[in-house]
Amino acid sequence: MELTKYEITRLISARAQQLSCGAPALVKTNKESTAYTISKDEFDNKTIPLAIIRTKNNKKEIITIN
Repeated sequence: MELTKYEITRLISARAQQLSCGAPALVKTNKESTAYTISKDEFDNKTIPLAIIRTKNNKKEIITIN
């Protein structure tokens, strides 16, 4: 299933906030890496530990990134 641009933005921003609060990164980083670039790399590498829950016709659909 395809994610919307709004869902992608929400995933990356939520993960960036987690990283800025001290969560460990799941990709290799360097000194110039920011929370946003790390979360973008995690999304691109499909290692971001978040999921999207969509509700349609009173049914919940969970979409994982892996």
